[in-house]
Amino acid sequence: MGIGEYLALGSILFGIGATGFLTRRNVLIQLMSIEIMLNAVNVVFVAFNRFMPSNHMGQVFAFFVIAVAAAEAAVGLAIVIAFFRLKKTVVTDAGDSLRN
Repeated sequence: MGIGEYLALGSILFGIGATGFLTRRNVLIQLMSIEIMLNAVNVVFVAFNRFMPSNHMGQVFAFFVIAVAAAEAAVGLAIVIAFFRLKKTVVTDAGDSLRN
């Protein structure tokens, strides 16, 4: 497989994640869509690293993206749990009333 197939896979995954984030109103689905987008970026980083094996910067960046995704999931789920306890829903439209 060439690098084009990996880039196509990464762009398709990123498009699915972006579409899911923009069209869904459920916070949990939006968090999963963000995870899909981060994994798409990881696919691209590792693909570029595979075709330029002289340095391992693609794998290093993918490792940091995985660490950021784990922290984002932990903080995001804590916010969702607190939001659900307060509003009894996980729909993002109900978050507008938190400003008052």
